[in-house]
Amino acid sequence: MTDEEICKQDLAALEENGFVVIPSLLSPAELAAIGEQLSPHLSDDDIGRNNFEGHLTQRVYSLVGVGRALEDLAEHPRIMAICRALLEPNFLLTASQAIRILPGETSQPLHTDDAFYRIPRPRKAISVSTIWAVDAFTQENGGTQIIPGSHRWSDEEVGDLLARIDFQTRTGGRPVEPDLPGDVRSKLVPVTMPAGSVVVFLGTLVHRGGANAGNAARLALSNQYCEPWARPQENYFLSITPQRARQMSPQVQSLLGYSIHPPFMGHALGHHPRRMLEEEAQRR
Repeated sequence: MTDEEICKQDLAALEENGFVVIPSLLSPAELAAIGEQLSPHLSDDDIGRNNFEGHLTQRVYSLVGVGRALEDLAEHPRIMAICRALLEPNFLLTASQAIRILPGETSQPLHTDDAFYRIPRPRKAISVSTIWAVDAFTQENGGTQIIPGSHRWSDEEVGDLLARIDFQTRTGGRPVEPDLPGDVRSKLVPVTMPAGSVVVFLGTLVHRGGANAGNAARLALSNQYCEPWARPQENYFLSITPQRARQMSPQVQSLLGYSIHPPFMGHALGHHPRRMLEEEAQRR
């Protein structure tokens, strides 16, 4: 199939089910490069602060700034084709993180990734999410769980689930399995896929990280993209230095916010923000 036909196939699945699984999109060499660059940043100290982040889950934020392999992942051509079809030009990278679920971790509370955009549902998704499997996703090791078709649910249908999420910081807390209504639990479907695969889903889809009942950790990478007029979850201007951003491709720079959404959203002192990067480099 052509790239255009593949994209149409991906979009049809997203429209129908709210998600699409693309198996084995990354090669073993690409996975090895990712693992090598990410490994020094995974620390036992980076454990979640609440039951949503996970008391037995390690996270690395602003992942796109960790190394070249992670930059390449953020601008993967197949993902960019999906984002260009679903989001307006100049779309942004709203979140970029590694998620390593340790043995004994309980299920994450059910949620949607664009719930903080307070626009009534049902509606068009304001963001597109990806979860890449560095380790194979199984039903036992904490693979993502989704509810197919939930991207079409109303505010009333998702409201009770979102109200159950507790974001209160509890350093050193213990994992607690979230309580779920039986009718919702029966709709959950595990995403099982080999290492190197990715699940792409709409920001309106109800999902969660599963419990890890296995003996080994499960590592995944998540990049999320949002409309150019929406506020990103992560502030890359503070978490990634201008010196580091200058080394990135123009497309990744744009994803981080070094871009203009016409006519002038995102400007810096009335100019294109990339000009600020160039001028600072010239002053050095």
